[in-house]
Amino acid sequence: MKKTTFLLPLLVVAVAALLSSVFVVDEREKALVLQFGQIKAVKEEPGLSFKIPLIQEVVKYDDRILSLDTETIEVTPSDDRRLVVDAFARYRISDVVQFRQAVGVGGVRVAEDRLSSILNAQIREVLGADQVTSDTILSQDRRALMTRIRDQARASARSLGVEVVDVRLKQTNLPQQNLDATFARMKAEREREAADEIARGNEAAQRVRALADRTVVETLSEAEREAQVTRGEADARRNAIFAEAFGGDPEFFAFYRSLQAYEKALKGGNSSLVMTPDSEFFDYLKADRVSR
Repeated sequence: MKKTTFLLPLLVVAVAALLSSVFVVDEREKALVLQFGQIKAVKEEPGLSFKIPLIQEVVKYDDRILSLDTETIEVTPSDDRRLVVDAFARYRISDVVQFRQAVGVGGVRVAEDRLSSILNAQIREVLGADQVTSDTILSQDRRALMTRIRDQARASARSLGVEVVDVRLKQTNLPQQNLDATFARMKAEREREAADEIARGNEAAQRVRALADRTVVETLSEAEREAQVTRGEADARRNAIFAEAFGGDPEFFAFYRSLQAYEKALKGGNSSLVMTPDSEFFDYLKADRVSR
């Protein structure tokens, strides 16, 4: 009984020591075995590994490609038009030993702070270089600029034990005050174009109206001329008929003309006429003349 009581704690301690000495490295990880802060072993292959309990510790790092979004910064290209730029990067820990030595216990957080500073510095350097304008940044040459930023950031990040896989510019916009000024300028330009279009439209409308008015005047003038010609021809024809009738029967022609005169003179509403009864105007109203 005493022997069992003595062996059981030893067995528990042995199992605990064995379990604490075993660790598993996942295929997505890399691990460092540290002893009093010093690197004793590097475990890059997945599987089961061992360490000295209580004396050694294991620090694991992600072996996958990681993402980093940079803060928004302002850059000034060679044409002095400021741009607001933010980017993101893809990176992976390529050398865990160098990574640990560079960032210490801060790990990924410290590494990303330093990598973000490197990226911002390279973005400012590349986008602010000579011959790089805001139009270049917003054109198809943007891809070449991102490649330059990646290559330069990759060279600077090697000291961290980090490999920069890719760098992309998410947005390149004008600052808010520049955007407001640009929009105001665009609005003024569109309003000017609209005013020009309205002026040209009014001018065209005036031409159309003037042409229509001239056409109306010409048409009326032509119609009036033709009417005058027709009336002249009719009057000439009428006068010819009257002349022919007068020549054939002067008495009947005089009678007919007198009837026309009576019709116009005695029509209601005309002014009063004061004439002597023996006037020739009344010849055909006298009974003896009518009886003849």
